[in-house]
Amino acid sequence: MPQRSQNRRAKTRVFHQGRRAEISFIITRSDLLAPQKEQVDALMPYLVQVLRDALGLSGKDVRLGNVRCVSAKRGWWTRQVKEDIWDRGGGGWMVGKVNVGKSNLFESVFPKGSPERSQNLNLGHDGRWETPADRDAAYPQGRPKAEAPVHNKHHHSDNAVKCSLLPPSQPLQRFPTMPTISHFPGTTASPIRVPFGNGKGELIDLPGLSRGSLQDHVVEQHRSDLIMRHRIKPEQLVIKPSQSLLISGLIRITPRTPNVTVLAYPFVPLASHVTATEKAIAISTQTQTSGIPTIAKPGVGVKMAMAGSFQLRWDVTKQRAGPLTSPAAAGLSTKVLPFVIFSTDILIEGCGWVELVAQVRKRAVRLGDGAAALPKDVKRIHLDFAIKGNDGHLGARKVWRNYLPRLKYHNPAISMTVNRTPNQTGPATLTVFYASPSTNAAGNAPSAAPSSSTTQSTPTSDHAPFERTETIDMKHRHESKILSELMDLTKATPVIATPEEEAELRKLAEEERQSGLDRARNAAYTERKRQEKALLDQARGAVGPV
Repeated sequence: MPQRSQNRRAKTRVFHQGRRAEISFIITRSDLLAPQKEQVDALMPYLVQVLRDALGLSGKDVRLGNVRCVSAKRGWWTRQVKEDIWDRGGGGWMVGKVNVGKSNLFESVFPKGSPERSQNLNLGHDGRWETPADRDAAYPQGRPKAEAPVHNKHHHSDNAVKCSLLPPSQPLQRFPTMPTISHFPGTTASPIRVPFGNGKGELIDLPGLSRGSLQDHVVEQHRSDLIMRHRIKPEQLVIKPSQSLLISGLIRITPRTPNVTVLAYPFVPLASHVTATEKAIAISTQTQTSGIPTIAKPGVGVKMAMAGSFQLRWDVTKQRAGPLTSPAAAGLSTKVLPFVIFSTDILIEGCGWVELVAQVRKRAVRLGDGAAALPKDVKRIHLDFAIKGNDGHLGARKVWRNYLPRLKYHNPAISMTVNRTPNQTGPATLTVFYASPSTNAAGNAPSAAPSSSTTQSTPTSDHAPFERTETIDMKHRHESKILSELMDLTKATPVIATPEEEAELRKLAEEERQSGLDRARNAAYTERKRQEKALLDQARGAVGPV
């Protein structure tokens, strides 16, 4: 992959020992992301940034101009990929995971036919491919007979074929047999070599790499149900407090923030149900049977464990506020709205994803403990603690859950990252990174830095350079003590609520208290009706039919 350069004349192709190897990143089945090509193209900056972060620290030095988001089903960008394969020639290797659509893409991007180009392209005497114009310029009187065009079958020697680890190539045809397309994994059992362009190159379809073990925990007759064959039109599911989303008895999503209603949009080809959290836990662990269908194998309930906690950290207020922010209607700014809508997508590898959306009152984010403006020399805050709250990590966990969202709301240009490790005996630290003076003088208006929550110890690739760091030990400490030390260390300015905001906060607290009383009263009424119905059913059963 070529390195980044500020020189617009920098080379995009580099030869190593006389050979050139280029890597192109192809995102297949893009029609599953959005119904229109323009909507998928709008996601390209985000997809490139995700790929850059996945490459680690070296991702910032890589020029990612060779990323394609294609759809073999709709024909999106397949023509451009086909032209790239033809122009490059040589061996093109298709590497990817199972059931990502490699064989389907192979059929769409393979340069089939091309008679006007294939017949007019021959191998020259020096081993380079030449066109009719190049041949006429080199041989004005015609090519000598001893230097006739060399056919593809004489180009590769027998020794090269015997020493190759690949199977033999197919015969050169204008319309060769394409790899078998199937929804079941493992259809491509060995590499498939198909030449094109009168021997100019060949396209090689490799077997898919293993995705993971999700299908190993599904009964065999339902394994094909895990594959998303077309774009899903999701149903909006409302997850109320003390409820969970259960997907075919195999995956459970439980909101952890109390008194917040979450909207779920499952883009998965599996049945989704909303039920009580206790019931969902019992079904997923296979300790209780119910009418909810499940595709999990018997005995896998003991292996169920939490995959992780994911924050709803994307602000989608403008996209989901409807006519309030629409220019054709109210046209209000999101700053004047009394609420904020957060969202995130939870990926289920090899199956789909679930979009989660929640709306919270802006006062709960803007005001309270942790609402402070950090000075300009603070460039990053990093938290490192264990996944569980025991062994002295509870205070660090509460800082992350309660105070970090308010700090991020008032300091959007400061990167705030979290590293949660399974080591319960490890340290719990909060590290503040201060920028160097040259970095502060370079620009007065800081650009928005990404905020990420990760389980990897390596930082993201686009952090600004720092001059010094300060560390706070959070282990076995109360969250209020940690916050107080952070405020003193960074000399942060607390955000003071106005008298109107304090009155609104008191009103919200009173509404929350009244809502709790109403919930308790409704629960008591429901329980009383249930008991009365049980007594009536018992009495009718004792009397019997008349």
